[in-house]
Amino acid sequence: MREPRTWFITGAARGLGRAFTEAALAAGDQVVGIARDVAPLDELVATSGGGLVAFPLDVSDRAAVFAGVERAVAAFGRLDVVVNNAGGSFLGMIEEVTEEQARAHLDTNFFGALWVSQAVVPHLRAQGSGHILAVSSMGPFGGFAAAGLYGAGKAALDSMSEALAMEVERFGIKVTILGPGGYRTDLFTRGLTTTEEHEAYAPLREWLQTLWTESEDFDPAKAAEVVLEVVNMPEPPKRLILGSAAYDMVAEMNRSLTEELAKWEPLSRKAE
Repeated sequence: MREPRTWFITGAARGLGRAFTEAALAAGDQVVGIARDVAPLDELVATSGGGLVAFPLDVSDRAAVFAGVERAVAAFGRLDVVVNNAGGSFLGMIEEVTEEQARAHLDTNFFGALWVSQAVVPHLRAQGSGHILAVSSMGPFGGFAAAGLYGAGKAALDSMSEALAMEVERFGIKVTILGPGGYRTDLFTRGLTTTEEHEAYAPLREWLQTLWTESEDFDPAKAAEVVLEVVNMPEPPKRLILGSAAYDMVAEMNRSLTEELAKWEPLSRKAE
């Protein structure tokens, strides 16, 4: 029987983070779950038999993140799986985004993951093992109207995580970028920021609404099952799309990109 692993999960109180927390506990592991509001975890803490430690933490505060990681290590003595999950959604046309909104969004969705990564790597390096998972999205595979800022944050998270994977591989640390499709979470309710709508984009918004109403959201527990399988792998994937519909959409976007590159290949080669 293997020793329990210790997970550090950001945004653990709701949505995918909550599903990951429940799955890890069910597998016999220990979890440090953090979020700005951890009250939704109270009952789970009470029934976990000491397996779940939860405390409030704002990942956009770098000093607080470093202190929080030290507290997490002190709770169980080590970290094995780190899940950069905390984040919110953002809907609005690029022209409409305010400076305050842009900075606040990226402070959580990108910089929060950067601070967590910086804080945990020394501990994982010292023990010679660990697995960091970055909860990204389909966004980095292509910008999309009204989700440009959200996609930009996830693209930055992707790029940082890819670089991190190369930097820490020789220390025995794995990195996996997760690209989830639509799941039944409160990402587009409690976690949503929107812009003040400009009338010029009304027709586009109407068209986008028809697309989004046709999409289907799935049970986060199914994603958590797959994530458990991933962290059990000796050689886990560096990138994994979560969900059949998401996989098909990303594959189509990649095909379209390949076709676009090929179309303009002669022009590209003139630039040398």
